[in-house]
Amino acid sequence: MEQLSQTFSNYHEYFEHLRKKVYVLAVAFFVFFIVGFFEAGNIIKFIIGIFNLKDASIVTTSPFQFLDLSTKIGFYTGLFVCVPLFIYYLYDFLKDGLNKKEKNLFFILLPTGMFLFASGFLYCFTILYFYLNSISAINLAFNIQNVWDISSFLSQVIFASICFGFVFQFPIILTFLIRVGLLDLKFLIEKRIYAISAMFIFVGFLPPPDIFSTIFQALPLVCLYQVTLWVNSAINKAYLVDTKNQKVEKVVIESAIYE
Repeated sequence: MEQLSQTFSNYHEYFEHLRKKVYVLAVAFFVFFIVGFFEAGNIIKFIIGIFNLKDASIVTTSPFQFLDLSTKIGFYTGLFVCVPLFIYYLYDFLKDGLNKKEKNLFFILLPTGMFLFASGFLYCFTILYFYLNSISAINLAFNIQNVWDISSFLSQVIFASICFGFVFQFPIILTFLIRVGLLDLKFLIEKRIYAISAMFIFVGFLPPPDIFSTIFQALPLVCLYQVTLWVNSAINKAYLVDTKNQKVEKVVIESAIYE
């Protein structure tokens, strides 16, 4: 017990620093949750306005539905603000234990990950934009009225876009697993057809459900997979050349010493 108390006292400064950061994150999440909750009406209006669905009516099917949507929007708003703040605090906590190479890697992967997430989110959002406008026009052409539940509409749009944003992170994860030796590059190249099949199966579960949208959603993933293989192949070749040059330099230096 005394040893445990001594250990805790040794790390008291770190625990206190961590407690303050968690407190700031909690306060920030609460504040922006409230902001998102009370601004939910304007946010919903903005999102529906982007789609400009002239041939569809977005309706509520319950008197409590708007309250439920406001809560979800408040949660996503708080999360949207706190995730970058959490990443900053994580780096601030770990930076003293990172060497220069690891710090450079962090600052390369962070903007790359954010760019890939934004690209995936916007790509899926764009596909949904054209799909929803097209399907509403087709339905109207057959005298079918478009009456869409607002909760289902927003949930599917936001869920699919966020999922696609996270899926676009797989090149970073794949590269990391290759670099640490948990995945073999040659294996990934040889089994490429299975990876591509898995991508098509995965996006098949995301809205919209038609075959054309599935193809358009899977194509960028296939391209990212291929680019990831090319980049890691180039890194491996550069590493082999560098290792070979180092061995040659070592042999030359040893020969010069013995002479």
